[in-house]
Amino acid sequence: MWKLAVGILWMLAGAVVLAGQTISPQVRGFVKVDSPVVALTHVRVIDGTGAAARDDQTIVISKGKIESVSDAGSANVPKDAQVLDLHGYSVIPGLVGMHDHMFYPMGNGIFGEMGFSFPRLYLAGGVTTIRTTGAIEPYTDLELKKQIDNGETPGPKIHVTGPYLEGPGTFAVQMHQLSGPDDAIKAVNFWLDQGVDNFKAYMFITPAELSAAVAAAHKRGAKVTGHLCSIGFREAAAIGIDDLEHGLLVDTEFFPWKKPGVCPDNLDYEFISKLDVPGGPLHDMIVDLVQRQVAVTSTLPVFEMFVPGRPAMQQRVLDALSPDARSAVLNNKVRSSDASSIRQRYHSDVSPFPAAFKKEMEFEHAFAQAGGLLLAGLDPTGIGGVIAGFGDQREVELLVEAGFTPLEAIHIATANGAQFLGELDRIGTIAPGKQADLVVIKGDPSQKIEDIENVETVFKDGVGYDSAKLIESVRGVVGSR
Repeated sequence: MWKLAVGILWMLAGAVVLAGQTISPQVRGFVKVDSPVVALTHVRVIDGTGAAARDDQTIVISKGKIESVSDAGSANVPKDAQVLDLHGYSVIPGLVGMHDHMFYPMGNGIFGEMGFSFPRLYLAGGVTTIRTTGAIEPYTDLELKKQIDNGETPGPKIHVTGPYLEGPGTFAVQMHQLSGPDDAIKAVNFWLDQGVDNFKAYMFITPAELSAAVAAAHKRGAKVTGHLCSIGFREAAAIGIDDLEHGLLVDTEFFPWKKPGVCPDNLDYEFISKLDVPGGPLHDMIVDLVQRQVAVTSTLPVFEMFVPGRPAMQQRVLDALSPDARSAVLNNKVRSSDASSIRQRYHSDVSPFPAAFKKEMEFEHAFAQAGGLLLAGLDPTGIGGVIAGFGDQREVELLVEAGFTPLEAIHIATANGAQFLGELDRIGTIAPGKQADLVVIKGDPSQKIEDIENVETVFKDGVGYDSAKLIESVRGVVGSR
């Protein structure tokens, strides 16, 4: 009787079942394609493997999975399928965002959880799976994951990262500061019990704390990444870390003035920009990371915001920001190019960041060319101009600027993330039997990578969501909720 009553209440609430999923009325309003069987016909397929695009294909989706991919002329389209004619469109796998926080910088070391706007924007941008890569409000992230998985709110699939594993001296008010290795072990085990599945070490963690955290996480099958400062990349790799965030611009091991286990006060970007990638210690570091199978996560959009004169602020980003956030971002951009601000920050009339940004790109390309697993994310922090979804698309564009072909960049942003997460058998590429996590794009990003911004429909587990409606639903909201 109790089960019957619950079922009646749910029906009265207006929930519907799409592609085998129960979806609430709130989410249903963003659904564009809702048939159990869907055929995407005459579409260009960019499958995420790095292989050449295939024109005039038909993808059949059934019960949330990809049933077949074949030439449109020979495709067997089921009679009951909803047919979408996609001449002039491309389909790529859903992006796998590997540094995709749920929070946004509010200033003065405080971060606000964007639990309403960011899930919608990630999905709207074609990001169907994310790793939060550091949590300020882990319970909020865990509850958001449940709501999304239960069809109660729109958003991507989430791998929730535990609270930052940070040592004494942090600039962020909301981060617990570890008191030693035992505290690190306690934190890892507690948050694994709560439901997180990975961790991120942060700037002031000690080598002993990192060693303890990595050992505790690995013992239970979880991985650890890090945005490090007190510990260099090669030392972290020797400890057993699985991934390193941001790349060369945060690796302090090359500074002659760095002391063991201490984050140096001076992060000299001019010094970094002069490092030799093909040879010397930096080359040795790349070789070491590759041999130890340590991944690197590219987050080029957050660094680009510090380069004077770029990027041009897109209207769609400004439209998504709250008035206060918009004003703060525009003021921050002015300061990043202001001569007096540059002198105050860098003690020079010329910002070292353009050369350092170029060097970061060179490092990431060299790392991948050497066989390293390069991942992609946006990191919506910094000065506030990088936001969910839009920033993930910008990351793919910047990978192309770094020297990757569009097909390689899409592979990095899809298959590589799925591989690191251990989910390549389910997501990350377009192939029969995989989850129907697909992005329908007007144009051809395999030739013109900027077309990746032209997302119209995002399929997650076979349900197609309207990108424009999701974006419109958070107009003027980012920075407030």
